[in-house]
Amino acid sequence: MTTKIRVHGEVPARLDEGFERIRRELKLPEAFAPAALREAERAAGADHGERKDLTDLPFVTIDPPGSMDLDQAVHLERRRDGFRVWYAIADVASFVRPGGALDTEAHARGETVYLPDGKVPLHPPVLSEGAASLLPGTTRPAAVWQIDLDAEGRMAGADVQRALVRSRERLDYAYVQAAADTGTADGTLALLEEIGRLRLQLERERGGVTLPTPEQEVVADGDGYRLEFRVPLPAEAWNAQISLLTGMAAATMMLDAEVGVLRVLPPPRPADLAKVRRVARALDVPWPDGATYGSVVHGLDPKNPQQAAFLQESKVLLRGSGYVAFDGEPPALAEHSAVAAPYAHVTAPLRRLVDRYATEVCLAVAAGEPIPDAIRAALPELPEVMSATGRRAGGVERACVDLVEAFLLRERIGQDFPAVVIDVDERGTGGQVQLVEPAVIARCDGALPLGERVTVGLAKADPATREIRFTLP
Repeated sequence: MTTKIRVHGEVPARLDEGFERIRRELKLPEAFAPAALREAERAAGADHGERKDLTDLPFVTIDPPGSMDLDQAVHLERRRDGFRVWYAIADVASFVRPGGALDTEAHARGETVYLPDGKVPLHPPVLSEGAASLLPGTTRPAAVWQIDLDAEGRMAGADVQRALVRSRERLDYAYVQAAADTGTADGTLALLEEIGRLRLQLERERGGVTLPTPEQEVVADGDGYRLEFRVPLPAEAWNAQISLLTGMAAATMMLDAEVGVLRVLPPPRPADLAKVRRVARALDVPWPDGATYGSVVHGLDPKNPQQAAFLQESKVLLRGSGYVAFDGEPPALAEHSAVAAPYAHVTAPLRRLVDRYATEVCLAVAAGEPIPDAIRAALPELPEVMSATGRRAGGVERACVDLVEAFLLRERIGQDFPAVVIDVDERGTGGQVQLVEPAVIARCDGALPLGERVTVGLAKADPATREIRFTLP
């Protein structure tokens, strides 16, 4: 479902002004410091020393169209007793000097922040979209994971090493999905679907969760923007399973070595789980005895109003994720409950600071070498750095969507819209509704029937405050 904002007169300029105001309000970093830029330019032309040559492996990258900051490249092989996953990750640590100006900037930024009119990158583009990116047809330094799977997709062994790689093609998800749908996929693309489906089945068996919910996005579109609910393609889930597999291998490696940094999520609180079970009963969503939350949500249709409401309400079970660093005794909470296994972020170092550090720990452990002092010393501060910068990035995303929604609806105050109730307050005084058209989710006042189709009236749409409010007529 998409809705293009019709651009007339002052609207694009005012939206751009609104995005700039969001940058200021949420204190996004501006231009890189000159010293950091000079460091990045020097690093872009540096020699990365002797390392294993894996340029004969036909890696490909799979990313959204137009992406230039390519963190991962994949090559898949069938073995006699299963599969081999080769996963090349941009070797950002080879370009960043610990304690230098570039490193300091990366710690201040934490992660790349995306806005409809551009992005605030973690690293200067000369690296993130150039020398460190796994662009096709170029030889690049990488941390290359080799993960062996059995015939059912279970991990049988994992290793990681520094190497040189050369991606053959830059593919996007639509291309990969079309190849799968038409039966023309071969090599890595054919195995991506096969391994992805096996790993998804294993995820369900161990109680992991992948929510089939549409993503609300603001997308640049010619001289304007469009607001859409985008349902991820199956190919995106298959590709995500390769990243999850690698993160699980990294977490296991760090736990065995008793040093590292994990991405964790506590198990749901019993009260929250009981509430979600009540919601399932009220909305006629089947939850058989003994079934896990992950198996319940698998296959639900977000276009079904009752199932969409259940998916929205059940997100409470997935809140509270964070990072934990350890050096010695492993942490009491070492598992990510949505993954249903220990898990670490290692596959997006161009866009997320923590991945560089976790990768460096794994490289040292795999090589049987001491972990560099600078890496070890930085681990304790990483959870707070990532928490603060993650909140900022999430706030930017929500503010941009709210701004575009308010612009889209600003001249329609008093009009009625068909909607679905996807969330209700415990006090019964309001909740959230999702419009059928345009692609808007907003607050609505009144006694709302969860999971029901309703007609709501637009009471407020203020681009200055980014507030939208509906009422039941």
